[in-house]
Amino acid sequence: MLRFVLPALAAALIAPLPQAAFAQEREWRDEAGNGGLAAQVRREIGDHAGKDVRAFYAARGNAPLWLDEFDRPSGAATMLWLRMRTADRDGVDPEHFNLDKLGKQLERAREGSPSDLAHAELALSEAFVDYVRAMRGAAHADMLYENAELGPSAPSARAALEAAANAPSLEAYVDSMGWMSPFYAPLRKALDDPRYSPGEKQVIAANLERVRAIPAMPKGKHILVDAASARLWMYDGDKVVDTMKVVVGNQKLGETPMMAGWIRWAIENPYWEVPNDITQNELAPNVLKYGTRYLKSHGYEVLADWDDNAPVLDPKAVDWQAVRDGQRQVHVRQLPGGENFMGKVKFEFPNPKGIYLHDTPAKQLMKEDARQLSHGCIRMEDAAKMHRWLMDVPIPANAAPEEKVPLAKPVPIYVTYLTALPAGGGEIVFHDDPYGRDGDIRLATAD
Repeated sequence: MLRFVLPALAAALIAPLPQAAFAQEREWRDEAGNGGLAAQVRREIGDHAGKDVRAFYAARGNAPLWLDEFDRPSGAATMLWLRMRTADRDGVDPEHFNLDKLGKQLERAREGSPSDLAHAELALSEAFVDYVRAMRGAAHADMLYENAELGPSAPSARAALEAAANAPSLEAYVDSMGWMSPFYAPLRKALDDPRYSPGEKQVIAANLERVRAIPAMPKGKHILVDAASARLWMYDGDKVVDTMKVVVGNQKLGETPMMAGWIRWAIENPYWEVPNDITQNELAPNVLKYGTRYLKSHGYEVLADWDDNAPVLDPKAVDWQAVRDGQRQVHVRQLPGGENFMGKVKFEFPNPKGIYLHDTPAKQLMKEDARQLSHGCIRMEDAAKMHRWLMDVPIPANAAPEEKVPLAKPVPIYVTYLTALPAGGGEIVFHDDPYGRDGDIRLATAD
């Protein structure tokens, strides 16, 4: 396997040169005159750079990206070639990249001809851009996006190359596939790790498809929610700021879908607008059993319709049996405070499923190991912490009911479903598959 046995070409590319050659090439690189090897390579790059990569090289004085200090293909070049050879892991056909031709260009570059070095350099950059674009456009699990800006997108050649050039280590950037989510490369590497069974690798492959639906970590604040582990992460760029438990949907009451949106506002001191199916299947049976006092004791009121200014109705005037039978719909909402299911605040991001983040008075649910317990919305362990992070102020003590406060800047939220997560050191932690999305493979929590 590639993890353990490098192909002959890769071994040749990283084989050390004699020390004398190192010294000679160092002199060429340091030579100030126009005859030095480094200067000749730059001229060749400037003369032959194609239109896709020309702007990138011009901005850096035609300095190579993929050649090391001795003007030979670097470890990053080898790493890129190996990644592309196994692009089937990424939902991309390796035949797409004409790797035989690229391999021959890299072999010729070992001879040190300025022309061959320049052509290998440019071929590597073009291959890298092609690979990044192919991965960003590869098949992935279905996800609902509020708009296309939230989904994976193909960068320009210059943007892709500049991101690689700005990385502290180009080899580490290629190895970690820095153009993808940080979860991606560790899962991909695990496909070649003998410690995982064939069944576990199928689960890992399913999760790679889900991770491909998430773009590389955006700049600034964003939120990631994983419905499988029922956990939320708060990010600033690629740094985890904090994490918390959440309660998410289940198969019986309603799954939390994979989706992405922009959190645009907080609703302080919110009503709970009870969905029609909950009114029919949960509230109406209780009203029939306990009478309309059930509604009053739990803070519910009934409105004539769903308009903002709908009048409040006497619940005794409602045919609750018809509501229970699905023959009539009524608008029921729970007043702020007390038992209100929304708690003190909710955060909305427009989506067709009516999903949002919200506080909860039922803190005991956070003690459960399996927290797929809601109708689909996402209950937060610490809404006060989220409010301070998103709004820069505590939850107000005396907000008016349903007070809508916009965020200073919309914050992206990604809701995914990961039954396999990297845990560092090559270890993958497996979670149960509460929604049955891993097909016939059902793994218990890893032991």
